[in-house]
Amino acid sequence: MSSSLSNRLSHIFSHLNSERLKIVVTRDLGPDVMTILYSESAKYEIVLWPGKNACDRKWLLDNVRDALALIVLVTDRIDAEVLDAAGSQLKVVSTMSVGYEHISVPDLAKRNIRLGYTPDVLTDAVADISIMLALMAGRLAKETTLFVSEGNWPTYSWAPFAFCGSQISATPSSPKRTAGFLGFGRIAQATLRRLLGFGFTHCVYTSNPFSKPSPERDSELLSSFGAPLHSLKRVSLDELASESDVLFVLTPGGDETKGLINEAFLKKMKKTAVLVNSSRGTVVDSDALAKALKEGWIWGAGLDVIAGEPNVAGDHALVREPRCVVLPHIGSATVQTRLDMATLAVQNALAALNDQDMPASVNVTL
Repeated sequence: MSSSLSNRLSHIFSHLNSERLKIVVTRDLGPDVMTILYSESAKYEIVLWPGKNACDRKWLLDNVRDALALIVLVTDRIDAEVLDAAGSQLKVVSTMSVGYEHISVPDLAKRNIRLGYTPDVLTDAVADISIMLALMAGRLAKETTLFVSEGNWPTYSWAPFAFCGSQISATPSSPKRTAGFLGFGRIAQATLRRLLGFGFTHCVYTSNPFSKPSPERDSELLSSFGAPLHSLKRVSLDELASESDVLFVLTPGGDETKGLINEAFLKKMKKTAVLVNSSRGTVVDSDALAKALKEGWIWGAGLDVIAGEPNVAGDHALVREPRCVVLPHIGSATVQTRLDMATLAVQNALAALNDQDMPASVNVTL
């Protein structure tokens, strides 16, 4: 065989092999993380969506064919159509997110495709922003910053109780402070640890209704938090509403939790209470919350998530409400956390391709 023919065949086989061993990435994950992927280029062909915006659906369907791995974001809907376009060799879908509602888990299970996600690494970032939202909502940050930015401060006449908010920390006149949590996983517990510095003395929570109450676990958790926390207990939804000075919504989304924070719940809350939602917008009934704020059932609300996002315009009732702080879902948006999430998403994909345990995986079963 001539050397020219040998080289040509080698090139063809190499091309075919790279097509077979393909990793599709739906967004540039930055130089630090993409370097990890490109270091595998001798083994895998890295196919990257070239745009700066969300990956185009047609591009994904065209390029996913023959892929072994998909590394995706929450903006990418991974359903039967995408999986069928990929083919039977697809081994793993790895998402740079904690939630995976954008991925059809049953369709993965049917095809025996593994699923990676990125929990834990964003715990501290979301706990931080939960505290920030509580402070902003309690201390009227939205109203007062607008007052300054609209140029009204020079004409302001100071008054003893002007701009006074609801203090979330303990005071001599209000030494008992109760933190409430709808959902009491890693992020909720990290948030509670931060609240101890504000003098919170009690914690109530409502967890997965399918899990059994465990006073022993609660006692162990209470001991782990130490002073000044005096009590920690699982309660009913009604008790959660009525006892919380600040209520943090930190529960997964889905049908089981949709609209749990509704009009009936909000009417049971303290008039001085602050509601914070850093998990899923669907858990809180937006219309009910807008009504609660307008009619003074609760003091204020801080939202990092909102039902219908990102289609939330400036005329949305909660955006217009002076005592409601709305952020554009930035709970994990620190450089350090996003870098860790992207790195973990890549590590999950590569581990699955090497038939190893993924650092963080979802149990995908029918």
